[in-house]
Amino acid sequence: MKQKILLLGATGSIGQSTQNCVRRYPDEFELVGISYYSNEERAQDCVKSFDTIKHVAKTAESIVDMVKTADYDVLVNAIVGCAGFEPTVTALMRGKKVALANKESLVVGGELIDEIIAKHGGSIVPIDSEHSAILQCIYGENRKDVESITITASGGPFRELAASEFANITPERALKHPTWSMGAKITIDSATLMNKGFEVIEAHHLYKIEYDRINVVVHPQSIIHSSVTFIDGAVIAQCGLPDMELPIQYALTFPERKYMIPTPRLDWAKAKQLTFFEPDYDKFPCLRMCYDAGNAGGTLPCVLNAANEVAVAKFLCGEIKFVQIYQMIRRALDYYRRENLESVEQILALDRRIRSEMIDWR
Repeated sequence: MKQKILLLGATGSIGQSTQNCVRRYPDEFELVGISYYSNEERAQDCVKSFDTIKHVAKTAESIVDMVKTADYDVLVNAIVGCAGFEPTVTALMRGKKVALANKESLVVGGELIDEIIAKHGGSIVPIDSEHSAILQCIYGENRKDVESITITASGGPFRELAASEFANITPERALKHPTWSMGAKITIDSATLMNKGFEVIEAHHLYKIEYDRINVVVHPQSIIHSSVTFIDGAVIAQCGLPDMELPIQYALTFPERKYMIPTPRLDWAKAKQLTFFEPDYDKFPCLRMCYDAGNAGGTLPCVLNAANEVAVAKFLCGEIKFVQIYQMIRRALDYYRRENLESVEQILALDRRIRSEMIDWR
């Protein structure tokens, strides 16, 4: 029987790659619904390409309603930002499988999501290349045998740039990622290493591992996507060429694998050199703030995310400088006190409040 796929964020890079995976195995998957934000042309192309689509949503309210009522087996959540949190929760409350590319779902409400999965029986399979790599490394292993996890980072476009030059970074320059083709917001998060910090928080919730056992290492070639160290000292790493279709297809077919063609394969003889570096926490303070907010828990990760979304938007439209992104986030973490997480409504209300109050921040 075909798996019915509901795809949120259909017009973005993850959404487009997901469509390719569905096309690759039309006897396995059926795309029954999509959501999109503003790219009408791509959305219409998608609807024309898949005659199985019965649901199309664009507004936040209609997206949540579609997730709540549509007939599907797997929700692919490729929405960017906190807007993806409520759809994730809604699907999990229905006991659905969520193929998750929306980092913010676990960042802002990971503690609540853990409770929802325990109560309703839904599941999350990660689409991020790093978390897919971790899953591939530990699948079939005893989780108690995991000593630590190492998440790799490309380092972004400013890995070798002197900190004294950061004040001169323009949005155009920050949007030129050396490895991956992504949307503007995620690309800026990669430049500040906030994206990697979010992945640390994700790993904590996905794999139930303490923050002091989650490491980040800069690996510019992006061949090793993450690794797991076991209690006997063995290290298992997942490797491959940078290609998001692999983790997307793996999430859709998990725990099985399906043949992928015509994607190229990694040729070790051509890889030549793989390099690794410790991240510079002074140059990229967002990474340290993610560890701190994650350890504190409660509502602080929600504060972290909302402040980041506001700051990145301000940077992209020229209101603040690159260095002010993490300065604004630090200010928000100091300003908003930590509270215990109690409900989805609490998180959504706090997110709205922070965005409203930070409009005039600089």
